[in-house]
Amino acid sequence: MMIDTHCHFDMMPNPERYIREREDAGDIVIGMTNLPSHFQMGIDHVNMFRHIRLSLGMHPLLAEEGQKEMSLFRRYIDETSYIGEIGLDFSREGYSTKEMQIDILHDVLSLLRGKKKIISVHSRRAEKELLELLTEYDIKNVIFHWYNGSVGLIDKILERGYYFSVNEAMCLSKNGQAILKKLPKERILTETDAPYNERTDIRKVLRYLGMSEEDVYHNLMSLLSNLKKTY
Repeated sequence: MMIDTHCHFDMMPNPERYIREREDAGDIVIGMTNLPSHFQMGIDHVNMFRHIRLSLGMHPLLAEEGQKEMSLFRRYIDETSYIGEIGLDFSREGYSTKEMQIDILHDVLSLLRGKKKIISVHSRRAEKELLELLTEYDIKNVIFHWYNGSVGLIDKILERGYYFSVNEAMCLSKNGQAILKKLPKERILTETDAPYNERTDIRKVLRYLGMSEEDVYHNLMSLLSNLKKTY
């Protein structure tokens, strides 16, 4: 049983075949969406599966489109326990929409405040600003997906009770390896970020970390216990 807490199966060439294969293998997969309209298109189909979940997303790199879809986010926020991916991206790719991203995230976090959700966040080049906003709105049950920020910020993220989802690419880079050394095993989940990430072998992640599938399952169940529900 593999656990993939962050993947974009809706963006794959054949999403239905992919999630059927994962379901038949007994894998747990939490699919991200980039916009609420993508969630709207997929949720009825995904709900037919036992081990597959679909998250309601508002990707920061799609801020211009997302700004037009806040009404859809509000409409579907209570239709799932999973939110993602949301967050901020101040890299060269996203910097031109920085202020728009912040405005949208304020709206999203105001809707999430006080709700029991599992939330996967994107934080590229905006880790400190994102953590500040998550703290301001007292958002709980957050997973920092593919964290690539300052090692010095990790302790503050952990103090909030947050988790980190780790993929194979992180295990292969010097920065990723430095980050992984700081993470307590009880706060680690696994991810692929497929199809955007080409390094998607979760077994290699487990071997690098010295963890088992059961370890990751236990971590996921600990996080889900905050929702007072099983997977």
